This record gives sequence, structure tokens and C-alpha cells, in this order.
Amino acid sequence: MFENALPSVLGAIGNTPLVRLDRLAKAWNLEGTLYAKLEYLNPGFSKKDRIALQIIEEAEERGELVPGRTVVELTSGNTGTGLAIVCGVKGYPFCAVMSKGNSMERARMMRALGAEVVLVDQAPGSPPGQVSGEDLERVEERAKALVAERKAFRADQFVLRGNVRAHELHTGEEIWTQTEGKLDAFVDFAGTGGSFTGCALALKKHNPRIRCYLLEPETAAFLGKGEIVNANHKIQGGGYSRTLPLLDPSLVEDYLAASNDDAIEGAHALAAYEGIFGGFSSGANLFAAVSLLRGREKGNAVAFLVCDSGLKYLSTDLYP
Repeated sequence: MFENALPSVLGAIGNTPLVRLDRLAKAWNLEGTLYAKLEYLNPGFSKKDRIALQIIEEAEERGELVPGRTVVELTSGNTGTGLAIVCGVKGYPFCAVMSKGNSMERARMMRALGAEVVLVDQAPGSPPGQVSGEDLERVEERAKALVAERKAFRADQFVLRGNVRAHELHTGEEIWTQTEGKLDAFVDFAGTGGSFTGCALALKKHNPRIRCYLLEPETAAFLGKGEIVNANHKIQGGGYSRTLPLLDPSLVEDYLAASNDDAIEGAHALAAYEGIFGGFSSGANLFAAVSLLRGREKGNAVAFLVCDSGLKYLSTDLYP
């Protein structure tokens, strides 16, 4: 009895569906195939559930996590939500440190899942809803202080290789299987660099000719061009104008850019044509994938991640 029941919600992380966006492609007269990987169907409504589970389980294997030890991590909200779920199930106290510039739905969700949430003031001049690298540095300082104060385990998503392995071992492999290997290109927004690097490693292991593109905010194209016109932008969860230790530049075919308006238009198109309710970065990823099909990848098959749910942005101007 109950043989098909999962022992915990952690078993529901991963194996997300891949959807062909044929309706959108037809409406926009695109030549080629668009694939959207629905990462918002993870339990915490984002791709970050995967890295939360991988990082915690690897820490357990190394003996760094023992019952009762607190876990601390900075977050834009998605990694924090994933860690709140994983730590809650496994019994570790979890403290999320987040900028006040991120949407408040995220803080409320983390608290509901049992996390302690420490909110950090933005840098002077940073608008709410637009988190810059300077804002993130303030969060980093607070996270480091809490780790030292509580002798906590730091689930450092910008440094720990479990971030990459979560996507190399799982997300990328799932995309390869779901497309039956009929894939020409992959595009992903630059957050920590973990999902891009992991998926690119997995896909290129099967076919080295698959081209992988990294996406940045138009006004903060730090990785590709080294240009920061305006460090503040609306695409939460990335584009922090900083070096990413987990990013492998040798995997990057080219660097792409999307504006706030591009991200919003993309998110609205996903919702209107395909019934997919994603956030800013999901819309930006769609915009980039479409731009590739209208240009150098015309007639080819391009995949991207729907990184998180639009439900996390109802207090923003993404879905007024």
C-alpha cells in the first residue's frame, strides 16, 4: 500500500516537463523549435530547489552538516526557498539573508516554510525591485557575520560545486533525454552561473556541437562586454555585475543581453500564448531564444529554462 507515494517532498524535486512552444513560434513566425524547461514546477517554484538539495546532501556526505547545525545563505529568494524546504524536511534550522529590493512574496514564502529571514537595506539610490551588485555585497557581509556568529554552515551558491553538479547530473541530462538529442542551442540567464555551466557540461558531453549562450541584463553586461551602464535592473536573481566562480567561459558560445522591457514582453508572451506563468528571467530567456531563432540559430532547436514562477512577482510591475 502507498508504494507509489514519495517519502518526502524532496522526491518531487527535478524531472520537470519540457514543453515545445509551437503556438508562440507560429504567432511570431519563427523558423525552428523552442523548448521551455518548466523549472517553476519544482516544489519551491524555481530551479533553485535542485541546488538546495544537492548542496545540503553533499555537505552531509562530507560531514559538515550534523543535526542541529544552522544553515545560512544569501538569496534573492529562490535558493532560500529551496533551502527552506530541504532544511525543513531534514531538520536543520535555516536562515535566509535577502535584500529588501527583492519581491516580498519570496520572504513571506520562506517564512511560511519555517525559515528565519533577515532583510538587508539596499544601497543608497537602489530602487526597490532592482537589486544591484552593491546591494548583494551588503547581503554578503550580513551573511558572513551570521555564519561566524552562529558557527553555521554556509550553503554558498556562488562557490560550492554542488550548484553545478545539480544541473550537470540532472537538469541538463533531462533536457537531452526530453529532446531526444535533437537540440542545437541552449540559453540561460546569468545568476550564479551554476545552471548554465551544469547544463552546458551535460549537453556538450553528449554533443560538443551544441551551442550554449549566456544572457545578461542589457545595462549590466559585465561578463560579456565588461560594460555597466546601470547596475540596477528588474531581472531579479542575477546580473549582479560580478565575477562568477562557477561560470566556465570556455562553454560560452556568445554573450547575449536583454532589457527590462524585453524580459517583461517575454514573460507576457509565455503566459498569453503557452499558459506558462514565469518570472522576469524566464521572459528574458525566451526573448534571447527568440532572438537566436530570428538570427544565427534560424531553423534550429533552442532550449531555455523557465527559472521560476510569476507568482513570486505579483507585487512588482511584471504583471500589473
